[in-house]
Amino acid sequence: MANGMVIAQTTSDGEDQARALARGAVERKLAAGVHIDAPITAFYWWKSEVETAQEWRISYMTTTDRLPELEAWLHEHHPYDVPQWITLPVSGGSEAYLSWVVEETTRD
Repeated sequence: MANGMVIAQTTSDGEDQARALARGAVERKLAAGVHIDAPITAFYWWKSEVETAQEWRISYMTTTDRLPELEAWLHEHHPYDVPQWITLPVSGGSEAYLSWVVEETTRD
């Protein structure tokens, strides 16, 4: 992974909730930046049935060092019983951007 950067993703059932989850993580320096993708359509199994829902994908730019705290914070503030939580390794990128992510997620 490039400088230990990862992209962590979850989803939310509304734009306001997605914005709150994004802002809260950035304010706490758990992520350097967050992208919210406009509504996507999700299909999934839930309680033995196929469900469909409109969701907003939230992508956190963070580091492996901050990942455990971000995950704990997300589970505390997320309204879903079982929120999506996946991480994607970053294998390369602009050194300036990768350094910025590390700098912005470093604890004061």
